[in-house]
Amino acid sequence: MTSTPRTRVLTGITTTGTPHLGNYVGAIRPTVQASRNANTDGFYFLADYHALIKCDDPARIQRSTLEIAASWIASGLDTDKVTFYRQSDIPEIPELTWFLTCVTGKGVLNRAHAYKAAVDKNNAAGHDPDSDVTAGLFMYPVLMGADILMFKAHKVPVGRDQIQHIEMARDMASSFNHLYGEHFVLPEAVVEASVALLPGLDGRKMSKSYDNTIPLFAPAAQMRKQIASIVTDSKAPGEAKSTEGSALFQIYQAFASAEETAALAKAYAEGIAWGDAKQVLFERIDREIAPMREQYQELINNPAKLDQILLAGADKARQMATPFIKELRHAVGLRALSSGTSASGAKESKVALPSFKQYREKDGQFYFKMVDAQGQLLLQSKGFASPKEAGQTIVRLQTEGLACIAEMLHLLEPTSAHLLPSVEHNLGVIQAANNNARK
Repeated sequence: MTSTPRTRVLTGITTTGTPHLGNYVGAIRPTVQASRNANTDGFYFLADYHALIKCDDPARIQRSTLEIAASWIASGLDTDKVTFYRQSDIPEIPELTWFLTCVTGKGVLNRAHAYKAAVDKNNAAGHDPDSDVTAGLFMYPVLMGADILMFKAHKVPVGRDQIQHIEMARDMASSFNHLYGEHFVLPEAVVEASVALLPGLDGRKMSKSYDNTIPLFAPAAQMRKQIASIVTDSKAPGEAKSTEGSALFQIYQAFASAEETAALAKAYAEGIAWGDAKQVLFERIDREIAPMREQYQELINNPAKLDQILLAGADKARQMATPFIKELRHAVGLRALSSGTSASGAKESKVALPSFKQYREKDGQFYFKMVDAQGQLLLQSKGFASPKEAGQTIVRLQTEGLACIAEMLHLLEPTSAHLLPSVEHNLGVIQAANNNARK
């Protein structure tokens, strides 16, 4: 009986600060739960290369790496059942970053949210658009693409603000595959609607940037004190209180069961005092976190043990990364001169096949065309709003052939009748080549 292939899921946390309750609820707890699924092949990493873009304090990056690794393990991550590693322990990742850099258009990176936000901020302040913008910030999406594509991840859990980076990784993979053959898996973004986005002490998003966080493994007395400082309204004990917009209630909801949440909502309606509500919140969080504190502290006090765990994870990751980067080096022409296959020979054999070419026009729309081995245009698409839609249409044509064209006419420019036999023939050639590649 053939076993079902496992879905490879990859996620990382940037090592720039002490993990807080928001990190736990939004990233650490969901990935630990997912890692226990027998059908999931989990890759979890400490994104310390990414940290260099945001932080120039070496001690802080080192301490954050220690704290995040300890937090993940103390929260229940079984490092024997997943691949758990430090990004900087995988030298193949920066090499892949360069390969992807060479197939990624500057215009694509110009549209990255973080870069655009920095430019907009400079423009608003009357500064040079690129003032204080490092090449690292600009290239951040390519490094993220390398993290994902190196391990052929199928699913990447992200917040909505990160979806663009997964789409960019797909574009990089498609560009490389088109030039050098099918090497990369195109990843999919997974946005968990059920994962909470916690408010901080002041009601804004819990973030180190706002200094409004509650550290995940703070001592109980410190956590109680910080919870007591959560901003609430001025309603007195006995007055009904609204759960809508209440940071305290939202944090409680992220830890409590449906029954517990309903009970606190009832207490709000009955006028619970804010001090009592904060005590209820502290006790509920502490009930979940307290059992983990001992192991967390033990790991913090034994960094050599964490180094050992991370290096073992890196060895496991490199069992994939090392042969894969060797395959990619050969594909792009970085080969032994005596290998017997020249780069030009490989290129010539590639252009001897019909192909689809996907591109973007000045109108912002995405298009594709199909050409035969001599470059003659056979099919031309109309514009698509996203590269994903265009790519899905190409996949249908490649797999279903001429049979699906009738229902796709609204997506394609009119094709001369005399070209249809050639279209059918060339789609068959592509299908045969894809079948051979999969064998």
